[in-house]
Order: sequence, then structure tokens, then C-alpha cells
Amino acid sequence: MKIPVIKRLVESYTLEELQKAEESLSEEQKPSIKIEGEDEGEQLTHVIAAMWIIEKMKNDHMEFKQALREYTSLVRKSIS
Repeated sequence: MKIPVIKRLVESYTLEELQKAEESLSEEQKPSIKIEGEDEGEQLTHVIAAMWIIEKMKNDHMEFKQALREYTSLVRKSIS
């Protein structure tokens, strides 16, 4: 997971575009948007993170940095 990649996705694409990209990656197809990552798994991780952050920003009226902190906190808890 690379924070700069997630930030670019949040800043560059709509939730709908990211959802379509997630669907394409899940179906082992090439997404219509550019997603950086070592492989499809990392690309999917970036897309899912960006979608989560966009939804958090919208639903909880948060700034990007705060939503990102909450996401990374969830990730840390899940792997510990």
C-alpha cells in the first residue's frame, strides 16, 4: 500500500470511476483508469483504499488527511 498512489486516486477520480476499476480488477480485466501498483493485488488495494477514504470524507465531512489516518489505523489493527 502506497499512500501517494491512494492520494492521487482520491484527487483524480470519482467514486464511480473507482468502483468500475475495482470491478474490472476483480474480473481480471484491465481498468479504464491508471492505477499504480506492483501487481493487480496492489492496484486493487489502492482502489479500495481510495473508495473507503472518499466515502469517509463525504459521509463524515472529513478532510483527506483525517480520513487517511482512520484508514491506515484500520489497516494497522487488522494486521496486528
